[in-house]
Amino acid sequence: MTTQYAQFHRNLLQGLQKAATNTLPADNLNDEDQQLLQQLNQLANCHSFNEDVINTGQQALCRIVAAYPLLAPQVPRDLFWLFGGDCLHYMPDEEIALYQRLDEMRFEAENDNTDFDYEKQRAHILGLH
Repeated sequence: MTTQYAQFHRNLLQGLQKAATNTLPADNLNDEDQQLLQQLNQLANCHSFNEDVINTGQQALCRIVAAYPLLAPQVPRDLFWLFGGDCLHYMPDEEIALYQRLDEMRFEAENDNTDFDYEKQRAHILGLH
């Protein structure tokens, strides 16, 4: 995983962590809320996206969708793709196809040892221009 790609997703996770901190009532956190905040903190500060991190991410995002309706819309779509697994149930097939194409382009560039601007290509593929 390239540094640029990993940093892009860490930034998204840090934004989600801040959103969760601001959304959940600090004066009335139950054990489940505290566990979610701890997971998001762990994810936002991870150094690599190993299997344990991916599993934690899947659990946290699925919990957000299932139990935190005010926070769910703030989950970046990119994180559903990054963590995969059950998170992909929250993405339509057309969106999955776009992220697959983006990954194929990224892997192709890595194999060819060519520069790949992930954010620029992401904006292009997702039609964000």
